[in-house]
Amino acid sequence: MNQKEKAEHFRALHAQPGIFIFPNPWDGASARLLAAEGFSALATSSAAHAATLGRRDGCVTRDEVLAHARLIVEAVEVPVAADLENGFGATPREVGETITLAAAVGLVGGSIEDATGNPAVPLFDLAEACDRVVAAVKAARALSLPFTLTARAENFIRGNPDLDDTIRRLQAYEQAGADVLFAPGLPDLAAVRRVCAAVSKPVNVMASVAGKGFTVADLAAAGVKRVSLAASLYRAAMSGILDAAREVKSSGTFTYVERTITTAELNARLK
Repeated sequence: MNQKEKAEHFRALHAQPGIFIFPNPWDGASARLLAAEGFSALATSSAAHAATLGRRDGCVTRDEVLAHARLIVEAVEVPVAADLENGFGATPREVGETITLAAAVGLVGGSIEDATGNPAVPLFDLAEACDRVVAAVKAARALSLPFTLTARAENFIRGNPDLDDTIRRLQAYEQAGADVLFAPGLPDLAAVRRVCAAVSKPVNVMASVAGKGFTVADLAAAGVKRVSLAASLYRAAMSGILDAAREVKSSGTFTYVERTITTAELNARLK
């Protein structure tokens, strides 16, 4: 598929019946492994990408994010969307520019969050946040392909766990033209159900938080359309590294190699 066809396929995933899983690779190999497992689309993770550079989430530049996204796009044949953080600028103009640049590296979708990056004032006020979504939508609609824009309400992961305000924000972003709505960190299925019932656009849920106990069936029944995994797959990989290294260091044994994918199997999946 060319980029436009990928964009159309990605958009169609949100319109077809049922729920779909939207995993998050962090390099070319993980992208190819996930595509080989049959996932229909992939997304970058800002936290996982930052960690590959030895940094914390939010400490990566727009140029670095776009270069990383291009790497993922070029590694696979399936559609790829990106975590574009807060658009890498405080102004609506900068947010719109980020969407245009994202499409230029081959992405077919991306998310814009309402977090400021300033711990003292962690969220944009609603009017300003809406202006930023409007600018992102305008830039997306100016493209020659149906770029899928996700608007994120960050309350629950930015110190303001207010479900009513989260819903107000998502409803406003829907009115501003966002194609998909996302509130990371929702605390339980009751909150997920309330969000899904309050909006008419597809809802993405991040089902990768320890202790939540969500299943795909639970989320589908709650009305979720798309399930992303954020940095959890990357954390799973890092957990494997730590477990193996600790075994070698503390026990002097190498039993972890019995549980790993072989070089031949890995190479076969990286063709």
